[in-house]
Amino acid sequence: MNFRGGRHTQYDNQMIILVDGVDSKEKANALIGKKVIWSSPAKKEIKGIVKSAHGSKGALRILFEKGMPGQSIGQKVKIE
Repeated sequence: MNFRGGRHTQYDNQMIILVDGVDSKEKANALIGKKVIWSSPAKKEIKGIVKSAHGSKGALRILFEKGMPGQSIGQKVKIE
């Protein structure tokens, strides 16, 4: 969906994502601790982990090991 951010800051190593079929905070909490992988167009992988739910509609906050590029916004990730 987008980077995690506030009024004056943007955390480029944290992303807020939506998962198909997850529409409540309870379902999102069941995914905490799962591994997430984003593949770049150059076939490089950036790994992350689900840290918490974001809001009450099932969004997840993912902490990646390094900063994410802007082209990652709106793309799909794998959750294992």
